[in-house]
Amino acid sequence: MKYRSRTDIIGMILQAAMNGATKTRIMYNAFLSYAQLKEYLAFLEEKGLIRNDGFGIYAPTQKGHELLRKYEGISDLITLGPPEAAIVHSPEW
Repeated sequence: MKYRSRTDIIGMILQAAMNGATKTRIMYNAFLSYAQLKEYLAFLEEKGLIRNDGFGIYAPTQKGHELLRKYEGISDLITLGPPEAAIVHSPEW
């Protein structure tokens, strides 16, 4: 897996929790260790982007949904497609 930015990881967590998810489900879907997940969930809860229902189910807040929508929009804009499409081949001599 390529290097992921903090923003990419947050997007993956919010997407994984979209319909409500346990820590385990989020951890596997976002490819995080348990220690990493705990740090990210604490950060996201502090910022009001995700909430815990008290029964171990996490889901994005309205603010989290808005962030994810904007993140996906930006991601779509900057994705160029397969790397081969951006390579210009020069003729071989």
